[in-house]
Formats: sequence, structure tokens, C-alpha cells
Amino acid sequence: MSDQSERWVDATQLPEELVALLGSLGPGEDVRITRDGETIGTITGTAQVAATDSDSEDVTVVATAMKLSGSARDSLSERLGPGYLVLDLHSAPPSVDVLLVPPVSPQLIANFRALYPKARVVITEIEDAELGVKYEGPVRRLLDAGAEAYLPSSTIPRLAEQLDRTVTRLNQLTDGARLPLTIESPRDVG
Repeated sequence: MSDQSERWVDATQLPEELVALLGSLGPGEDVRITRDGETIGTITGTAQVAATDSDSEDVTVVATAMKLSGSARDSLSERLGPGYLVLDLHSAPPSVDVLLVPPVSPQLIANFRALYPKARVVITEIEDAELGVKYEGPVRRLLDAGAEAYLPSSTIPRLAEQLDRTVTRLNQLTDGARLPLTIESPRDVG
């Protein structure tokens, strides 16, 4: 995310067919550049900021701060529905509504907050073998090790409420048998 490695090429210096190919790329879609069968670079398509103005009240713009293929981003967008536009972080305007990030450092979260002050920052751990996406973090590793629930409680009274609801729900759903983990946010008040 550093500007130190940013480089640019004026499109007028490139062959017209290459410029047309690059212009047809959707947000987050890639073109691999190869030499003798070996990848030497990748070019990623970006969205036009004017087309992704998140000030529109009927569209929620979601930026992903993790590398996702075009098909993974399209799948997320399709599942969210027509009220959402999902973009790669690098092609998103500063006015995005939601920023999806993998587990990262508090310092990087603070940097994201500064770059995208309007955005709701949502940390996610994803594992989708079908779409080739794997961003696991400490919570997923604990769940994979056998934990049954994760309760990020802010207070003891909130912990008691979450624990009671979780244990009751697990017992109702499983009739006492073990059930795969659920992750509950402190804001999930039911």
C-alpha cells in the first residue's frame, strides 16, 4: 500500500489492442503477462471512481482489502444483491461504505480508518476452496482446533448474556451434541 513502488505507463505508448484489453478489465480482474511461459507481471483492472460514487443512497460500496479474484468478488456481489457494489481496495473511492479486511495489525486498521474515514471496517476470516480464497486468522485456527464458540464480550454482564444465549442455542440445535462453532459480535444483540 506504499506509494514508493507505484509506477505508471502512459497508455498512448502501448499498442492499441493492449489498451483495449486493459480498458475492458472489470474491477479486480487480472491480466497475467508472461515470457516463455513464466509470469513476469500482473495488471489489475480498476473501476472508474465516477461510476462508484458511494454517496448514492441506494448502493452500498464495499471494498475488499484482500486479494480476491474477479469471480470471488462477483460471487460476493451477487450474494449481497443489487444494493451493493463490491470493489477491490485499489479501485475504490475514499468514500466507500464498508471495508472488508483480513485479520491485520491494529496499526493497519488505524491506517485504513484514516484513508477511508466513512467506511465501516469489518474484519473477516474467509475460506472458500471453490473460489480459491483463504484468509484465516487466530479465531479460525482456534475453531478448527475444537473451540465451539467465540464471544468477544465487552463486559461481564454482556458475556453472561452472550454465553447463556449461545449455550441455550447450541443445546436446542444439537440436542446436546457438539455443533460447529459460531462467531458472535458484541453488537449481535438478539
